[in-house]
Amino acid sequence: MEGYRTKQHAVPVKRYCQTMNLKDNPALIAEYRKIHSLEESCPIIRQGIREVGILEMEIYLLGTRLFMIVDTPLDFDWDTAMKRLAHLPRQQEWEEYVARFQECLPGCTSAEKWQLMERIFYLYE
Repeated sequence: MEGYRTKQHAVPVKRYCQTMNLKDNPALIAEYRKIHSLEESCPIIRQGIREVGILEMEIYLLGTRLFMIVDTPLDFDWDTAMKRLAHLPRQQEWEEYVARFQECLPGCTSAEKWQLMERIFYLYE
């Protein structure tokens, strides 16, 4: 494996790492992959993510486990941005749609579904 390239940003960034589980259903997981592909993902949702100040977002999959990396400027406030994101056009519709793939309670927002992870190791310079 060659690894994944990361984007360089013009400003210093901080990173949030989150996790969530998908339902253990291969057909649903395949469809979840498809709707997150560049060809199939919703441009309005991508625009909203950037609009709240997120510089980069990546989602990785292993079995049913999702792992998301979010890069933001240093002055980014997670709670404020997630509240704003939840009220952007089509965001609630998107959350309701993807909930059928995810292990979550009905009506949850993205901020309620994804669990922030604690960094326990960092390879310092």
